[in-house]
Amino acid sequence: MANITAQMVKELREKTGAGMMDCKRALVETEGVMDKAIDYLREKGIAKAAKKADRVASEGMTHVASNDKHAVVLEVNAETDFVAKNDDFQKLVNKIANHLLRTRPNNLEEALNSDIEKGVTAQEYITEAITKIGENISLRRFDIKEKSEDSASGEYIHMNGRIGVLVILKGTNDTAVAKDVAMHVAAINPQYISREDVDAEELAHEKEVLTQQALNEGKPANIVEKMIEGRLSKWLSEISLLDQPFVKNPDITVGQYVKEHHATIASFVRFEVGEGLEKKEDNFVEEVMSQVKKD
Repeated sequence: MANITAQMVKELREKTGAGMMDCKRALVETEGVMDKAIDYLREKGIAKAAKKADRVASEGMTHVASNDKHAVVLEVNAETDFVAKNDDFQKLVNKIANHLLRTRPNNLEEALNSDIEKGVTAQEYITEAITKIGENISLRRFDIKEKSEDSASGEYIHMNGRIGVLVILKGTNDTAVAKDVAMHVAAINPQYISREDVDAEELAHEKEVLTQQALNEGKPANIVEKMIEGRLSKWLSEISLLDQPFVKNPDITVGQYVKEHHATIASFVRFEVGEGLEKKEDNFVEEVMSQVKKD
C-alpha cells in the first residue's frame, strides 16, 4: 500500500478543489498515483462538484421537522430559487432534517461530519447531490429544540420555504395556538421574546440615538428625558414578540393571546433564506460582452 502523505493530499486538493477526505480516499484507491487520483475524483463527480463550491449559494429553502421529543428548523442553500421546486433538492432537505433529529449534533461541523448513511457523512451526501442537481448546495444552519409533555411546537413554512419558523410554547399541548404564534413570527419578525431579553448594550445604543434625535429636533432639555422614555418603550414593543399586536387579532398582543391559553413562549426561531448573505447579481450585458471578447 502506498504511503499517502499530507503533502500529496494537499496537492490533490489544489488541483481538484475536492475535500480532504475525498482526496485521501482517491489517493488510497489509486495507490498514490496523482493523475489516476484526479481521474478517480472526476469519475465520481467529486471534482466537478467541488468546482461549484465557489459559487454564491444564497437561495434555497428552510424546513421544519419534528418527532415526539425534538423539533428542528434548518436552512439549506443553493444558487437559484428554482431549486426549491426540485424534487431531488426537497428530498435532500428532508433527509438532512431527519438526520439532525436523529443525531442532534451540537454544531454545523459535527452535523456535516456525522454519518447520514452507513459510511457516508452528511457532507459527502450533499456533495453527491451537488453533482446530480448541478448547483452549489450547503447546509447553512439549524436549530434543534427539545419538547416536553407540557409543551407544544408550532411549525410554519411561508412561501415554499422562503421563511421557516419554529415556536415552543410551555403550559399547553395545543399545537394550533403554537402555529398561530409561528405565523405571527413569520410575518412580523420579532427580535426577542420580551423586552427584558433585549441586550443592555443594544438598549443603551438605541437610547443614545433617540436622545440625539430629540436634541436635534430642538426639544427643550427638560422634556427630552420623557420623550426618550416614550420612544424607547415604543421601540421595545416593536421588537419584542410578547408586546406586538397579534396579526390575527390586532386588538390584543401576542402575550395576551398565549396567556388566554394558559401558555408561555419558551423559544422561537425564524430563518429566512439568504438573510445576511451577499447575493450575486449577474450583469447580463457584461456576461455577453465577455463571451464576445473570448470569441
